[in-house]
Amino acid sequence: MADTPARPVLQLRLVVEAQDYEAALAFYRDALGLPQLEAFTGDGDSRVAILDAGRATLEIANPAQKRMIDDVEVGRQVAPRLRVAFEVTDAAAVTADLVDAGASLVAPPVRTPWDSLNARLDAPAGLHVTVFQELDGKAAPSPADDPREE
Repeated sequence: MADTPARPVLQLRLVVEAQDYEAALAFYRDALGLPQLEAFTGDGDSRVAILDAGRATLEIANPAQKRMIDDVEVGRQVAPRLRVAFEVTDAAAVTADLVDAGASLVAPPVRTPWDSLNARLDAPAGLHVTVFQELDGKAAPSPADDPREE
C-alpha cells in the first residue's frame, strides 16, 4: 500500500467576536461544558479563550438543504448563513441548561428523519446554535412525535 500523504488541515477553529466576552465564555465554557484549552490576554484589554469542542467538521450545504433542515428542525426558515451545531449526549437536558444560561429557545428538541434529536437556540455572541443527540433508534421519541400533539 502506498504511503498516504499527510492531511493538510489539522484543526478547525471557529473564531467568534463576542461583545460580552464574559457572558459568552460563561455560556460556552461553563453552561455548555466546552473545556478551556488556553486563554490569552494582550494590550488594550484584548482577550481570547480557546475552548475544546471535540471533533470538528465543516458542513457545506446548498440553499435547498439549509431550507430543508430549518423546516425539519424548526418548521420555518430561521437560520442565518452560519449555524453552529454541537453533538451532545442528552439534547433535552442540554437545551434546558442552555436556556437557563441565557440562550433563547428557537425550537425544542425534535426527532429528525436522520434519527437525531435536534434543538435550536439563539446563543451568546450572536450564534444560532443546534444541539443534537444521535439516537440510532435507542431513545424515546421526541415530543413532536406524540400523535396527541396534533
